[in-house]
Amino acid sequence: MKRSISVLKNIRKSTKLRIVNRKKKKRLKDALKRIKKITTKKSALKAYPEVQTIIDKSVQDGIIKKNTAARHKAHLMKHISTLK
Repeated sequence: MKRSISVLKNIRKSTKLRIVNRKKKKRLKDALKRIKKITTKKSALKAYPEVQTIIDKSVQDGIIKKNTAARHKAHLMKHISTLK
C-alpha cells in the first residue's frame, strides 16, 4: 500500500515529538525524585523553586495536566513541611 507524503511527514513529526516529550517527562520525574531524597528542610526549600518551574513548564508543554501539577506541588510542600 502506498503512503502519502503527508502521512510520512506526520510519522516523522510524531516520532520526534515523542522523543522530546519523553525527555521532558523524564526530567520532571528525576526532579521529583531528587527533591524527595533531600533530608533537610533548608536545602529542600532551596531546591523547591527549581522543581516548581519544571512542573509549570511541563504543564505549558502539555506533558502533564494542570491538576496533576497542583497535586505534585501540594505533595512536595507537604513532604517539605515534615522535614526537620
